[in-house]
Amino acid sequence: MTHATEFAPGLVVQGIEPPLSLTSYQLMAFDMDSTLINIECVDEIADAAGRKAEVAAITEAAMQGLITDYKESLRQRVALLKGVTVGHMEQVFAERLRFNPGAKELITAAKAAGLTTLLVSGGFTFFADRVKASLGIDFARSNRLEVEDGLLTGRMVDQPWGDICDGAEKRRTLLEMASLMGIDPSQAIAVGDGANDLPMMGAAGLSVAYHAKPAVRAQANIAINQGGLDRLLEVLRP
Repeated sequence: MTHATEFAPGLVVQGIEPPLSLTSYQLMAFDMDSTLINIECVDEIADAAGRKAEVAAITEAAMQGLITDYKESLRQRVALLKGVTVGHMEQVFAERLRFNPGAKELITAAKAAGLTTLLVSGGFTFFADRVKASLGIDFARSNRLEVEDGLLTGRMVDQPWGDICDGAEKRRTLLEMASLMGIDPSQAIAVGDGANDLPMMGAAGLSVAYHAKPAVRAQANIAINQGGLDRLLEVLRP
């Protein structure tokens, strides 16, 4: 990467010459937890089991890139959720989950410019499918928690595309979507905050870090360190 410069307060760019045009791109892919939304869902679900501190410590280490096996770290965290009720997950969605500032505005602008939008999350379908519907996102891929008799079993369910949406799967999903659209990955934008977002950010033509971990900020073309997601539109003009 070239030298990073502050394009505006709290908005750092490197490897690009802004302003850019939003219409130069055709696909925008988002992480969910701590990117589109304000929480790490797995940590908040764990709160019901009295294990939030234990689970949150693993989440933080994974997002910092200190844990290299994301799949195993997620299996460990999900195992600690055993016995949590679906009712508690409903409560997390209703009472704790909020969209991060500028999320709706950025997605509205992207869709108005003709971009396809994609949510790729190491989180869970219970939340991702609702976020997709609420924000009008075109496609979503995330992990499915196994439920029996209204309780989490502590396991996840395999899906047609694979077992767990980790960093490699996020990258594969972005490339698969680009291929289906008949576009080059250079016409894609990837937005994330954690280490498991780096593979898809590296595959995209433009990478955006949102209030991200230091390792992610260091590798992104654009780092939004202050303000909302719609600050991207200061660099990417509609």
